[in-house]
Amino acid sequence: MRGEISFPSSVISSRVCINRVKAVYASIVWKIYSTISENSIEFQMRRLLYPSRYSSRRYLEHTFKTGTDYKRTSFRIVEVGARDGLQNEKKIIPTEDKISLIERLVDCGLKCVEATSFVSPKWIPQMSDHNEVISRVRKREGVSYPVLIPNMAGLNNAIKNGSVNEIAVFTAASESFSRKNTNCSMEESSRRVREVIKAATSAQLTVRGYISCVIACPYDGVTSPTIVARITESLLDAGCYEVSLGDTIGVGSAGSVRRLLDCILSNNPVEQIAVHFHDTYGQALSNVLVAFDKGIRVADSSVAGLGGCPYAKGAAGNLATEDVVFMLDDLGVYTGIDLMGIVEVGNWICDQMGRENNSRVACAIRSKKSDL
Repeated sequence: MRGEISFPSSVISSRVCINRVKAVYASIVWKIYSTISENSIEFQMRRLLYPSRYSSRRYLEHTFKTGTDYKRTSFRIVEVGARDGLQNEKKIIPTEDKISLIERLVDCGLKCVEATSFVSPKWIPQMSDHNEVISRVRKREGVSYPVLIPNMAGLNNAIKNGSVNEIAVFTAASESFSRKNTNCSMEESSRRVREVIKAATSAQLTVRGYISCVIACPYDGVTSPTIVARITESLLDAGCYEVSLGDTIGVGSAGSVRRLLDCILSNNPVEQIAVHFHDTYGQALSNVLVAFDKGIRVADSSVAGLGGCPYAKGAAGNLATEDVVFMLDDLGVYTGIDLMGIVEVGNWICDQMGRENNSRVACAIRSKKSDL
C-alpha cells in the first residue's frame, strides 16, 4: 500500500513489536535521513529502535565510510555573532560589550571572529561604532578579525582605519534580493564586488566572500544551483580565498543542500568553500553534516544563535556555535573550541542584551545545572 514502509526482517523479530506510532515516526525519520545515509532503511530502523547504540558518532561512521578516524579531522568555525548576530538588534549594544564579546569568543579558542561592518550608520545604526570596535579589540596572533564591506566607501574607511587585515564582501544569487538589499542588479553587484576585491587585495588585505539566497529567495523562490556555482567561481577568480554559501532564509534541507554542493564542487575546490546555514526550519545541523560528507571543513555560526531571520518573524536564525561544536565534539572532530566556555559566553551576552539564548545545547546545560 502506498505510504507504508517495508521493514527489513533483520530488524523485526518475534521479540520486537512495532506499534503504529513508531511506524509513522519511522517513516518521518527515513524521509529525513535517507538522503544522507545511502538510503539505508535497515540502519534507520536500528537507529530508531536502539538509540543508545547509534550516537551521532556511530551514525556518521556509518554514513561517512565506517572506520574513519575523525580525531585526525579538523573543522574551522567562523564566528559571526559579533556582526551578523548583532546587526539587526534594535537596542543599541554598548561598544564595550561588543569588544568584550569578541575577546571572550577568542578566549574560547575561535580563530576567526567577524568583528563588525563598515556600513553606513544610516542603514545599520548598530554598526556605527565599527571604527572603535576594530581598533580597540585586543588582537591575538593566529586569529583573524574580518569586517564586512558593502562598497568602495566602506573599504576606503577600513583601509584608513589601519586595524583591518581581512574583509568580507557579499552578493546574492537572486535578482530581487540583490535589488532590495543593495539597490542594484546582480550584474551591477558583481561588478562592484569585484572592484572592492581588486582594491582590497592591492592593499594587502585578504578577502572572504558571501553569497546570499543559495537555496531560495523570499521574493524569487528556488535558486538555481548553476547560478550559485557561477557566482562562486567568479568570486574565487576575483581573489577571494574562500566563499561562504548562505541559506539566508533557512529553507534548505539535506536534499537541496546536497544538490547545491554537487553542482558547486564540480567546478570549485572544496578547500575554498564554506557554509552558512540558518536554522529557521531546524535543518541547520543536518545541513552541516551534508557539507561535512562532501568534504567541506568550514562553517559559519553565531554564539547563542544570535541573528534572526528577517523574513520569518519569530523563527530561529543563525546556527548556534554551541550546537555545532557539541555535535563535532561528539564525532571526535577537532575544532579547538572550549564548549563550556562558549556556552558561558553565550549566556553572558544574552544576559547583557536581555534576551533568551537560542542555542539548544546552552539551554539544556543551563537546565541541568538548575536541577542540581
